[in-house]
Amino acid sequence: MKQIPFILIFILTFSSSICYSQMENPPIKEDFKPSSKNQPGKEYPQVNSQGYARFRVEAPDAQSVNVSLGLGGRGGTDLTKDAEGVWTGTTAGPMDEGFHYYHLTIDGGVFNDPGAQNYYGSTRWESGIEIPAHDQDFYALKNVPHGHVQQVLFPSPSTNTSRRAFVYTPPGYSAESSKRYPVLYLQHGWGEDETAWSNQGHANLIMDNLIAEGKIDPFLIVMTYGMTNEVKFGGLRDFKIEPFQTVLVDELIPYVDANFRTIADQDHRAMAGLSMGGMETHSITLNRPEVFSRYALLSGGIYTPEELKDSPKPDLIFISAGSKENPDRVRTAVTALKEAGFNAVSYVSEGTAHEFQTWRRSLYELAPMLFSK
Repeated sequence: MKQIPFILIFILTFSSSICYSQMENPPIKEDFKPSSKNQPGKEYPQVNSQGYARFRVEAPDAQSVNVSLGLGGRGGTDLTKDAEGVWTGTTAGPMDEGFHYYHLTIDGGVFNDPGAQNYYGSTRWESGIEIPAHDQDFYALKNVPHGHVQQVLFPSPSTNTSRRAFVYTPPGYSAESSKRYPVLYLQHGWGEDETAWSNQGHANLIMDNLIAEGKIDPFLIVMTYGMTNEVKFGGLRDFKIEPFQTVLVDELIPYVDANFRTIADQDHRAMAGLSMGGMETHSITLNRPEVFSRYALLSGGIYTPEELKDSPKPDLIFISAGSKENPDRVRTAVTALKEAGFNAVSYVSEGTAHEFQTWRRSLYELAPMLFSK
């Protein structure tokens, strides 16, 4: 199986996910408010209604302060020091809607912003900022019944350790002691871990809201570490799927089926992943087609009819990307799959790139298709 085409995706991931408008920007509105991802009581960083971000750092002895935006930390915003030693600055243009990683570079050293909460990305805990999205309601925290995200530690003989996963159980799971549920195994991207889909992606809130609106039949979501960060970025083309495939298929799935009320068969099991998690999904579903019946690649490559011709036909193939990625490749791939008789769906997130707003929207579109009656 050829994995080289996926490398272009990870280059996008590792570069800055912040996209500024190429057009001349209008005057900046002074309606800045603290980011929703700030530490409690912290006023900065701030965002305005146009998508600009403003930063403030107290570092009186520093000679230079830069805010590096995006997973790769490339580019960014230079801050200016005032007479009191406080550094401030505003991004050169509006940022894409949604969540972004960033860090500070102070006199050559890399630090997190003390005003922001931290999120695991680019193989370290990075600061996070949220640019309010016009469609943020679908992942908003609402007054609806909520499910639970719980940590589990499952035995992994193949790695000679216990490994961690997070399991989302929908509202009513504990009360309905006889009901069993389908399961989505949902993978993070390179540089992230099993906390990403809950913390950055708000997968649990997306599910809660969809369930409350009656748009989906409830199911479980299982999120575990994909072992991807054990390979340096430059060596991704040599990533071997087999160790993680063993952990997921032969160790985690049996554990989940034994400890949660699942419908433990192929028809009620799906796998999806973003970016490198999509590559893992692509590889594992082709290698072990008897395990999953629904596949989803979120900015994570494509399937071709030739790859699938000797496997059981999946019930659903979902492929998505941001409009600033390579949407034509996604659409073309899905057209070819449909012509070959597959139930394939494409989705393009308008105005976003290789970033969490693309993947939040992708999950929102995907979830109602997975296990509907």
